[in-house]
Amino acid sequence: MSFNTLKLDPTLLRAIEASGFTTPTEIQRQAIPVILSDRDLMASAQTGTGKTAAFVLPTLQRLLTPSSKRGRGPRVLVLTPTRELAMQVNDNIRQLGRFCRLTTGTVVGGMAYPPQIRMLKKPLDLLVATPGRLMDHMEQGFVDFSRLEVLILDEADRMLDMGFVDAVEAIASVTPADRQTLLFSATLEGRVLDIARDLLKNPARVQLAANHERHESIQQCMHQVDDAAHKQRLLSHYLDSDTLAQAVIFTATKRGADRLAKSLAAKGHASAALHGDMGQGARKRTVDRMRRGEVRLLVATDVAARGLDIRGISHVFNYDLPMVAEDYIHRIGRTGRSGATGTAITLVGPEDRAKLAGIERLTGSKLEREVIPGLEPTKTLSAPGRGAPRRGAPKGRGGFGAAKPRSSNGRGGFGERGRDATPRNRSGGRPSFR
Repeated sequence: MSFNTLKLDPTLLRAIEASGFTTPTEIQRQAIPVILSDRDLMASAQTGTGKTAAFVLPTLQRLLTPSSKRGRGPRVLVLTPTRELAMQVNDNIRQLGRFCRLTTGTVVGGMAYPPQIRMLKKPLDLLVATPGRLMDHMEQGFVDFSRLEVLILDEADRMLDMGFVDAVEAIASVTPADRQTLLFSATLEGRVLDIARDLLKNPARVQLAANHERHESIQQCMHQVDDAAHKQRLLSHYLDSDTLAQAVIFTATKRGADRLAKSLAAKGHASAALHGDMGQGARKRTVDRMRRGEVRLLVATDVAARGLDIRGISHVFNYDLPMVAEDYIHRIGRTGRSGATGTAITLVGPEDRAKLAGIERLTGSKLEREVIPGLEPTKTLSAPGRGAPRRGAPKGRGGFGAAKPRSSNGRGGFGERGRDATPRNRSGGRPSFR
């Protein structure tokens, strides 16, 4: 099947061809016809599956027809959980809309307000925004949704986890009732389903696969570790391998990322940290350096690496386990992208057994236990207790199955101004679109 069969405008097909792609991914094959038919859609798809193009292409096609409504404000609004993801989505829009005469923009935290205000006062075809900063502008009366035709919730599960449920509902409540609504999420369950029922009208549903069926191109394993020194020795063993091209190493904290990146650099590794205390410009320069091959090891926190798309990443290390089980899936998805294979290695300490159990329940399988001669663990871990912890909670069924040590970045954004820094929680190479 080629993109020609999806009934896309020749202008878009030309951009697709210029980007070097000829065959749509599964999510694109299923979602694009539904969106072109003007139906609401709820879709389950992981990063790296081409989901961004799945909603960008049909919405760009809609925008090729002039609006019948006069006024200012966007015709299409894309909400994303983080500004990094917003920037990536905007890059894909520019890539796929390169031959279209459309106006696009971003409204995200951590950037100056005046340029965003000036942009919002003009007619706009497509706006990509984070919920917190957009709410700031709405409360000041700078946002006009009278022309809005499509509302897209990208990585809806992540937005809810970060506490943006109230903001998402508030934004949706002031958009036209006859809008088309598209929801993309790693999972379609729990609170995601609740908000889908509230905001979508008779939606079509596209669900690619269960969590345990994903990431077949990624070899996953875990190592039991005794302590921090044992963990460092295991990491060094892998970093010295010729099979490692580039890697992302996930840590639990921003300070831990800085510390580990400096330690690796002192040992002669081309490494750099990526986390929320870094300014937008510094993060972009770091990612660009990795794309150019100047950085081999990127030590990152979860939120900072959200949406990271670099084709040369061969390995992902869970140096610390994620606090939220779903983040394991997003983490390892940094490798094995666009048809490539990858390796995900998780280092699990005695304190991580409950988190590991949560990850293995989510994925539906146990991580393969690996032991390296000379680096064997010496401690025996106690059997897990009863009870299933919710989403990586510290108590509950433990055991060793899959994942890695703690990893969290506060999950509240990047220290941005406004709500992106402290979201409310009601429940307490080139851009690639594949």
